[in-house]
Amino acid sequence: MYKKKRIVVTGMGIVSCFGTDLEKFYQSLLDGKSGIRPIESFPVEDYPTRFAGEVADFEIDDYMDKKQARRVDPFIRYTVVAGKRALEHAGLKGDSFDKLDKSKCGVLVGSGMGGMSVFYDGVKTIQEKGYKRLTPFFVPYIITNMGGALLGIETGFMGPNYSISTACATANYSMYSAAEHIRKGEADLMLCGGAEAAINPVGVSGFVAIKALSTRNEEPQKASRPWDKNRDGFVMGDGSAVLVLESLDHALERGATILAEYLGGAISCDAYHMTDPHKDGQGVRKSIEDALVDANIEKERVNYINAHATSTLVGDTAEIAAIKSAFKEHSPKIKINATKSMTGHCLGAAAGIEAVATIKAIQTGKIHPTINLEDPEECIADLDIPRETEEHQIDVALSNSFGFGGHNSALLFAPYKP
Repeated sequence: MYKKKRIVVTGMGIVSCFGTDLEKFYQSLLDGKSGIRPIESFPVEDYPTRFAGEVADFEIDDYMDKKQARRVDPFIRYTVVAGKRALEHAGLKGDSFDKLDKSKCGVLVGSGMGGMSVFYDGVKTIQEKGYKRLTPFFVPYIITNMGGALLGIETGFMGPNYSISTACATANYSMYSAAEHIRKGEADLMLCGGAEAAINPVGVSGFVAIKALSTRNEEPQKASRPWDKNRDGFVMGDGSAVLVLESLDHALERGATILAEYLGGAISCDAYHMTDPHKDGQGVRKSIEDALVDANIEKERVNYINAHATSTLVGDTAEIAAIKSAFKEHSPKIKINATKSMTGHCLGAAAGIEAVATIKAIQTGKIHPTINLEDPEECIADLDIPRETEEHQIDVALSNSFGFGGHNSALLFAPYKP
C-alpha cells in the first residue's frame, strides 16, 4: 500500500455563463445573480424549453491557434482555454512553466457528451451533400478525449492523459482519478476537470425528449430551483472548469500559492436505474462515507456542502436523504448550497465548476445563496440552506456530483494548513 501524499490546488480556470474571470464568476454567485438566458445560438421557437446557461464573454485570445479554434468543437475550445488559464492562475508561465518536468505532468479533463456540434453538423453534411463532403476532422473532434489530448499537446504534458465520461459526474471522477495518479507517484501535477458544450439542437432535443428540462420560458432566471416544490426539471448549462492539482512537495518546491487542499474522495454506482437514483440515496451515501474514510476525517468536520442539486424531482430529495443518512445528527450543522440554481446544470463540466465555487468559498470565507428556493420541500426544513450570501469559515467542504447511469462521486476540500 502506497503512502498517501498530500495534494493541493494551486490554480483554477473557468469558462461559464458568467465569463472566464474567476473573481467575476464567484462574485456573480455571491450576488445571487442568475446566468440563465434565452438561447441565442440556434432557433428554438418551436422548442418547449427555450433557455439555458450559455457561455458568455468567451474569447480565444492567444490560448489557441485561431484557425484550429474555428474547426474544433466548442467543448475543446473551452477545455484548452480553461486549462491554460488554470496554469496561469497557478503561476505556471514563462520560466516557471518551462522548468516543469513535463513527463510528470498530466491532463484528465472529461466530457459527458463530447463534440455534439461537430457531430450534428457532420450528420447534416452526410445527409445533404454525401459522405465525400464530410470533414476529415469529424471523428477527432467528436470524441470525448480530444479536449484533454489537445491540451496535452499544447502544454507538452506527457503524463497520464485520458478522458472519463460518467455523465454529470464526469469532472468529479476526473479530479478524483487525477489525485490518485499524484498519490501513486505517477504524476507531480495534473490538470483536471470537465468540459461540456451540449446547448445545440441535438443536446437540447435529447433532454427535451426525456422530459428532463424545465419549461419555465416566461421566467428563465427562476427556472433552476433546487429543493423548491415548484421545480419542473433542470436547466442546461455549458462551460468548462479545470483545476491544477499538485503534490504538496512539488507545490512547495516551486513556491506556489496554495488555494486549498484536496483531502480525498470516492466514487460509487447505484446499480439501479439509467436516470433515477435510489430514492433513499444509498449509492450517494456510500460515496460520501467512503470519501470521509479516504480523507481519514470525522464527519463532524464537514461544515459545508456544495450539493449536486439539479432541480429534478427525484434527484434533489434523494441527495438530501443521503446527506442525512451519512451525517445523521450533524446534518443541521452543515451549510448547504446549490450552484446550479444560478449556472444551470453544466453536465460533464458541472462538478468542475462547483469545485471552483467550493474552493472560492474556502478562500473568501463566504458562501453563495441558493436562489429561487421559495416553497421548500419538507425534507430540508431542518437543514441550513442560506438564501443570501453568508460569512462562513469552512473547516472541510464536500462537493457532490452524480450522473445518469447511477454514477456517484464525492470530493473533500479544506483550507491548506502547513
